[in-house]
Amino acid sequence: MIQVIATTPYTDQKMGTAGLRKKSKVVMQEHYFENFLQSIFNTIDPAGKTFVVGGDGRFYNSIAIQKLIKMAAANGVKKLIVGQNGFLSTPASSNMILKRRTDGGFVLSASHNPGGIDNDFGVKYSDETGGQVPTSITDAIYRNSQTISEYKILEAPDIDLGKIGVQKLENMTIEVIDPIKDYVEMLEGIFDFEALKKLFKSGFTMKFDAMNAVTGPYGKRIFEEILGAAPGSVINAVPKPDFGGLHPDPNMVYAKELIGIMYGNDAPDFGSANDGDG
Repeated sequence: MIQVIATTPYTDQKMGTAGLRKKSKVVMQEHYFENFLQSIFNTIDPAGKTFVVGGDGRFYNSIAIQKLIKMAAANGVKKLIVGQNGFLSTPASSNMILKRRTDGGFVLSASHNPGGIDNDFGVKYSDETGGQVPTSITDAIYRNSQTISEYKILEAPDIDLGKIGVQKLENMTIEVIDPIKDYVEMLEGIFDFEALKKLFKSGFTMKFDAMNAVTGPYGKRIFEEILGAAPGSVINAVPKPDFGGLHPDPNMVYAKELIGIMYGNDAPDFGSANDGDG
């Protein structure tokens, strides 16, 4: 059943081209996330459209994605393509938008900002180009957020995002996908994977620091499982809601574990790190 919830506007929901970034406790206020999302829907008219959805696994992502799914259904969205367990890096999301020719997508991430209940949360909305929307759209979303008086949401159980496959929610289709598979296929069209496999077989070593964020599973799949890097080449590979207390910004300060490895006696040939959303 569709619920129409009365609400009052917030005054600070201005969205930059990189999306909305706020403290988690701000987004967790009653109706805050719902207001922002409904402001986007009011601006873009989502009825009959298809969107990609995912996030970097930070705190509140799992709750927010379930709210997004139910609000999308209530607003007439035709289909959502969602990363398994709600995970999807920003570049993987862009690739999926272009590959499936969807009408846009939502990535729940604050990129390199720290996560957790006392840290940051974010929402990025992309259009059919897979990239940032123009300021004319973000300004319209902001104007909507200043006058919003209600939002629509479906009263329904949460969707099982751990199960790959197709599910239905009222008239909306939800396709839960492997968040890595299509991204790997895209990379195989850009880089010579066979040459890279030979490089690792020759003894080439590396360390990739995923900083306990969404690129950990991507790194494990690509570097260790496909290309043949030694087990353990990817560190901090399990996404955590608070990024394990780390700040997922790959610089000399926050990637100090990687820096220590690279300046150590047994340093690998190559080292790199990724920010929170890839």
